[in-house]
Amino acid sequence: MATSVRSAPGKGRLIGSWVIRILLAVAFLGAGGAKLAGVPMMVQVFDQIGLGQGFRYVTAAVEICGAIALFIPVLTGLAALGLGVTMFFALLAHLFILHTSPVGAVVLMVLSFALAWLHRDRIVPLR
Repeated sequence: MATSVRSAPGKGRLIGSWVIRILLAVAFLGAGGAKLAGVPMMVQVFDQIGLGQGFRYVTAAVEICGAIALFIPVLTGLAALGLGVTMFFALLAHLFILHTSPVGAVVLMVLSFALAWLHRDRIVPLR
């Protein structure tokens, strides 16, 4: 008879998760705050994207809510997944609309998806 024992996450995984959460939270709170504050560069970027300034506010709300949700244990994986998808679309915008370096979006996307992977066990039960 095989039994499944769910072990506690390793110390390295736990530390890595917290480091990534903090980095992502700082980045997304800063970016979302800049969008909400109407920093001229952000206004210009969203003018170039062509979806209107309302989209800037929606993006800011997604980033800020996602950053906060990273610290709610049951939502960490889902928030990271959502932020990763957001950064995927930011990557597309950088490549095909803005024609600017996508490095920042790629880094945030990879970190977000890595965090979602670390917390995948909590994403599955939400389905």
